[in-house]
Amino acid sequence: MTPVSVIVLTFNSAATIGATLDSLAGLTDDVHVVDSGSTDETRAIAAARGAKIVEHPFENYGAQRNWAIANLPLAHEWQLHLDADERLSPGLKEEIESILSHRIHDAIGGFYIPRLVRFQGRMIRRGGMYPIYHMRLFRTGRGRCEARKYDQHFQADGQTPKLVHPMIDDIRLSLTEWTARHNRWADAEVDEILNPGGEGVIGPGSGDPVAEKRRARGLYYSAPMFLRAFALFFYRYVLRRGFLDGKEGLIFYVLQTFWFRFLVDAKLHERRKAAKKP
Repeated sequence: MTPVSVIVLTFNSAATIGATLDSLAGLTDDVHVVDSGSTDETRAIAAARGAKIVEHPFENYGAQRNWAIANLPLAHEWQLHLDADERLSPGLKEEIESILSHRIHDAIGGFYIPRLVRFQGRMIRRGGMYPIYHMRLFRTGRGRCEARKYDQHFQADGQTPKLVHPMIDDIRLSLTEWTARHNRWADAEVDEILNPGGEGVIGPGSGDPVAEKRRARGLYYSAPMFLRAFALFFYRYVLRRGFLDGKEGLIFYVLQTFWFRFLVDAKLHERRKAAKKP
């Protein structure tokens, strides 16, 4: 077994948790599922695959992840964090096994993993969507998640090289549920814009994938409201050739890039307008 403990967050994840846990088969003997009150077969599916299950009320992703880090009896020096719709590609599993089978220099605190989105059965490879790097594998005691309401990322103390092979973010939600979640996330992003900050938040910069993402987000929000959603869609779908991702890509970029970003601006405009009323 590889010396890594795996933590998976779940809520009504019966459609995907099986594939997530199956992708971990043979990697480790220490898999923890942190469930936030599922009413479907999520916990039964996880138990059948040997995962250790604990239930904890959900506040937000950052709080749930940090609770898991602080409270779970993790058995190994390294920990890997996944969502219930994410799974390891075979190449990533082999890469983690290979790296952690050797002694790693103490200066390395964690590894960034590229994420590849699978939407309606199609891999979304263009439009600047791949690779997007996430800190998900780090030493126990060296990593923590940002205390943000939306777009929370892990950070690890020390050097943080990138792995080559991707984890697969397999979006199997119906469009009804997917857009409903984006509606909630739009509210959370507006809250973050109007009340920024939080414990250990990664600021904009260069060199670190998340810091670079935050710098790009800052440039986006410096552009004119509403028009920036059109510009971002044109950049991703046309200039970064998102149109090559087919019909599924068209649906993805219209909803995830244009509609979602326009919705954030609309909610931001609504909140600011309400705040000015006597």
